[in-house]
Amino acid sequence: MTAPWRGHARALADTISHPGSRWYPVISVVPRHQLVPRWWLRSEGGWVLRQGLVADAYSDRTLVTRVGSLHADQATKQTRPQGRPTSSAILPSLVLAMYQHARLNQGQDILSVGTGSGYGAALLARRYGAQRVTTVDTDRYLVAVAAKRLDALDLHPTVLPVSATGPLPGSYDRIISLLSVPSIPVSWLVALRLGGRLVTTISDTHLILTAMRRADGVVGQIVWGAAAFMSARSGFDYPPLPAGVDLSADWQGEVSTGRYPIVNISTAWETATMLTLTVPGVRRQYRRSPNRRHTVLLTHPDGSWARAEATGTDAPTVHQEGPRRLWDLLDDARDDLLSRGAPPWIGARARVNPDGSIHLSQQGWTATIPATD
Repeated sequence: MTAPWRGHARALADTISHPGSRWYPVISVVPRHQLVPRWWLRSEGGWVLRQGLVADAYSDRTLVTRVGSLHADQATKQTRPQGRPTSSAILPSLVLAMYQHARLNQGQDILSVGTGSGYGAALLARRYGAQRVTTVDTDRYLVAVAAKRLDALDLHPTVLPVSATGPLPGSYDRIISLLSVPSIPVSWLVALRLGGRLVTTISDTHLILTAMRRADGVVGQIVWGAAAFMSARSGFDYPPLPAGVDLSADWQGEVSTGRYPIVNISTAWETATMLTLTVPGVRRQYRRSPNRRHTVLLTHPDGSWARAEATGTDAPTVHQEGPRRLWDLLDDARDDLLSRGAPPWIGARARVNPDGSIHLSQQGWTATIPATD
């Protein structure tokens, strides 16, 4: 008798692929529920543990597996973790899209950055051979559990506890990142072979960058589409926001009126991307009160800050101070985006410099994503 989960796997393959695709038979036979047996679901009361829901494990959505420092494997139904998601099983269609952007082929040595649940590595190992696949993650628990579960499926890619931005354990024809980075780690450039390709997303944007190492450097483009992954981290959790950053505080500074209604910038993908390209390193916080009162706080390491508040779609009252007027820059970025009629970065040429910074250009538009330490 065919195991019931196989019907769910085939349904997932039908959703994100098609019978003529070489990925179709791979997706159809990889048991995602065995790699993601438990996860967290956000509800009005906070994070709630979900387990034993085989059909749900094959939905094309991201399943959050760690919140703060607590993994779903280590929790009970009564546990209510606090904090931000720090690990997940990414929605399968996005994993597949990143693999397609990488232009994978048989005989290539592939590095998958960000092991997570191990599902992405399982797909790669099943199609291209486990001996060709290496997957790394900074989280030793994730690495150990993923390796054990992959072994149980008779899939044995190399699974290593390695920092995404630190030295890598070899050289590769393809580097595919299932987490975002603020700039390209120099270690990736060292490990990428001549003719090799890398695919990643850029932190605090929704840019998908694909680039190739050529004799004259690493060049590529921003491809059509948008994606957001969790950012690379070095510990169990992301560092807290700087001390003193409080949405409820009585911020003073220069007062003005904003030109656009307040939005949650983190979910307004094009605005978020334009802001980060305009002011790299800016941080943002958003709160919506029950009375439809919106508050946004922008801060930057150079000491600049802006706090905007408004009800509904009213023009916001803005307080800002520091070397730069962050809200004015945000409004200017939205002006630019609207005047162009389309995001200027789609299809932009990209050059990755030896320090990991990225220069983007297209039809007179340019932007630079600076290197980070």
